[in-house]
Amino acid sequence: MARRRLLLLLKPLDTYSFHQLNGVSRSRNPKVLQYLDNRRKVHKDAIEFCTSILQRKSIDWNATFYNNLSRPVQNVDLVVTVGGDGTLLRASHFLDDSIPLLGVNSDPTQPQEVQEASNEFDATRSTGYLCAATVKNFEQILNNILEGQTTASELSRMSIHVNSMPVSTYALNDILIADPCPASASRFSFRIRKYGQTSPPLVNCRSSGLRISTATGSTAATLSAGGFPMPILSKDLQYMVREPISPEPARVRLMHGLIKRNESMDIDWYTKEGVIYIDGSNIVHPVQYGDTISVSSHGPVLKIFLPNHLLPSKI
Repeated sequence: MARRRLLLLLKPLDTYSFHQLNGVSRSRNPKVLQYLDNRRKVHKDAIEFCTSILQRKSIDWNATFYNNLSRPVQNVDLVVTVGGDGTLLRASHFLDDSIPLLGVNSDPTQPQEVQEASNEFDATRSTGYLCAATVKNFEQILNNILEGQTTASELSRMSIHVNSMPVSTYALNDILIADPCPASASRFSFRIRKYGQTSPPLVNCRSSGLRISTATGSTAATLSAGGFPMPILSKDLQYMVREPISPEPARVRLMHGLIKRNESMDIDWYTKEGVIYIDGSNIVHPVQYGDTISVSSHGPVLKIFLPNHLLPSKI
C-alpha cells in the first residue's frame, strides 16, 4: 500500500509583525506589543508541535507557508492548515473536490485574556470556526483520519461566471460585488433563474453592492449585516442587497433572500467599474458596465473535517 502524503500549509510568521513599520513600532502601548509577540510565539510553537507529530508518523509530508502557493495542490491525500479560518480559506482556493482539508487553530482566543484587556485593546485571537483541531487534539484527530475512523464533510462552494466565462476561484464563504470605491453607489439588476424557467422577474437596484454567501459564509459578514445563519451543509446561497437606495415598497422583500440549489442568479452590471471580491479582499475580479455575472452553488464541493459542534446532530 502506498504511503499517505500530506501537505502542511502554514500561516506565515511575519503576519504578526504588522505592528512594525521600517523597524519602528506603530504602537506605543507595551501591552499591545507584548500581546502580538505572544501571538507570534504561540503560532510558532503550534507549527513546531504539529511538525513533531508528523515526524513520528509513517507518512510522507511537506510543509510550506500559504504565500508560497501559486498553483493548485496535487498529489497529496490530505492538506492540514495551521493558522485560523483565513489560512483555511486560502487553502480552499487551491483545492479541488478530491483532497480533504483539516484546519488546526494555532492561536485560539483566551476568554480570560480578552476580559482582562477589554478596557485597553481587543485581545481576541483566532476564532477558528472551521478548524476541527488545536494542538490539544491534533494527534488524535489526525490518527482518526489516517485510520479511516472519521469522514470528511462536503461544503458547498460558489461558482461565478462573468460574460459566460468561468472565474477560476470558487468562493467558500461569500462574494461581494461593488464599486471599487466603497463610498460610491452601484447600479445593477438581477434575476433568480430557476432551471427551465424562461422569464423570471427582474429586480433593479441602486445600492452599495450585492453580497452573496454560501451556507458556510452565512455566519460571517452576512449575519453581521442582518442575514440569517444557514445549516452548514445546505446547498443554497443567501443574497443581500447592501444598503438599497429607496426600493419600491413591493420590492423591499426582494432585497434579501435565497438562491436555491436548482437556481442561479444573473446580475447585469450598470456601473462604470466594479469588483467581485471573493472570500474577502485578497482575490478580486474586475467587472465593467454591461457585464453579466452568473452565480450558483454548483462549484466543486470542499471536503473538510469539521468541528463536532458544526456537524448535524444524529437522532
